[in-house]
Amino acid sequence: MKATHFTSSKIHVATETATLKRLLVHSPDRGLGKVVPSKAQDWLFEDIVHLDTMRRSEYDYYIKLLLYFLDPAKIKGKLKEIDADTSRAFYIPGTETYFNSDKVIDIQQLLGEILKNDVVRVKLTAAICGIEKCTYHTQRELDAVDAHELAKIFISGSYADDRMLFAPLPNLIFMRDIGIVINDHILLNKPAKSARTRESILAQFVFFYHPIFAHIREKILEIPDNERHFLLPDDEKASDYHKCTLEGGDVMMVAPRHLLIGCSERTSIYAAQQVMKMLFEKNIVDTITIIKIPKKRDYMHIDTIFTQVKKNIWVLLGSLARVGDESRKKDVLHFFGPQTTGNEFKILQFIKGLEHKPIEIENLEDLLTDISRNDLGATEDVKFIYSGNNEFPYGEREQWTDSCNLLALKDGVVVGYDRNDKTLEAFTKAGFRIISASDLINEFEQGTLSPETLTDTFITLPSAELSRARGGSHCMSMPLLRE
Repeated sequence: MKATHFTSSKIHVATETATLKRLLVHSPDRGLGKVVPSKAQDWLFEDIVHLDTMRRSEYDYYIKLLLYFLDPAKIKGKLKEIDADTSRAFYIPGTETYFNSDKVIDIQQLLGEILKNDVVRVKLTAAICGIEKCTYHTQRELDAVDAHELAKIFISGSYADDRMLFAPLPNLIFMRDIGIVINDHILLNKPAKSARTRESILAQFVFFYHPIFAHIREKILEIPDNERHFLLPDDEKASDYHKCTLEGGDVMMVAPRHLLIGCSERTSIYAAQQVMKMLFEKNIVDTITIIKIPKKRDYMHIDTIFTQVKKNIWVLLGSLARVGDESRKKDVLHFFGPQTTGNEFKILQFIKGLEHKPIEIENLEDLLTDISRNDLGATEDVKFIYSGNNEFPYGEREQWTDSCNLLALKDGVVVGYDRNDKTLEAFTKAGFRIISASDLINEFEQGTLSPETLTDTFITLPSAELSRARGGSHCMSMPLLRE
């Protein structure tokens, strides 16, 4: 099994904003167009989406941007030809004209490549057919399918002729959740919802069997389950103290020796504890901060309430931060009303060797300021940009459509959605240039701007359909290498 187009396979991520060099993504596949209203929420979508619009008018711009920043030779000077092809073959793994970059890598391409290996194919087909309860006849039928087409079937749940075999994996576009690179290790995650079980199996096979990860197989980390979970009563299995679930949106590698883990509706305290134990034992990091947030759909992961923009700049939701607390204290009713939040939001920092003496941090801004100054050595004032400019009701409205979920392509250059107007106003006030992905791509193509010289810029993606899926540009990426 050989993947000749991959020229380098270095894996290393130590911060959230260093220049991005390689990442995993997954373009919207035909399974997204098969999500039905009655199953949308079971499959973790808020609504059904229009697949063609999501692809052509929105996600394709994301891929173009990534290529211009990470692998310009694949796209520069070819834009007219790419846009003229109505089949979109440039974006589809397994086609002759697929962009096939070794820096912007679609997991579907890697999956298709490992399925060319007969041993891997038999093992993975048996595993998928087992969890999806397929008949033996179906399993034999899949034996005759081309490797790249089989990869599409495993992801989309359907054949090329649109016959559905099992449920699609619409959430695979959110690559952040399947794994996270911590320095030169990869932590494989354990999804909280059964709708994502197949994703974790596909990810396991890709990371353990694809040649580009061969040199780091001993550095692939898996979270151990509770040893006796199968003996626990059902009600205890669901408790935070016994279940073992963790998703990548709750893990941030903010500094070379400092990891953040969120405990949310998707990531349990038990899993956070297991990860901390494993990383400290292996000396991969020496500081882990656990951020417990309310278990609410709108605060799905910690990267839905804050992300880093620059060494000294963060975007966050004011109502869960110090500024939010201060604004509530101005309201007399706050003092006398019922206390509904309890200890739903809490920050504890653990230092290797002193795990029994965690440091409690009062609020999010104090934590992020400390990271910028002491972990990253920022010499400029630490600044915060708030969702919706921290104006009611825009803070919560725009956080719901991922105003805080931004991917840094380099320090100070981020990608986010175009629909969050008040947040964009806040970025403008903070000195950032706001430019649409389409305008920036044209500037790159004409040579009037270049990714290397770009500073303090917010690049907006069209987002009418993408935002229905409840994830932003940070969710849609799994960085493998940052400078």
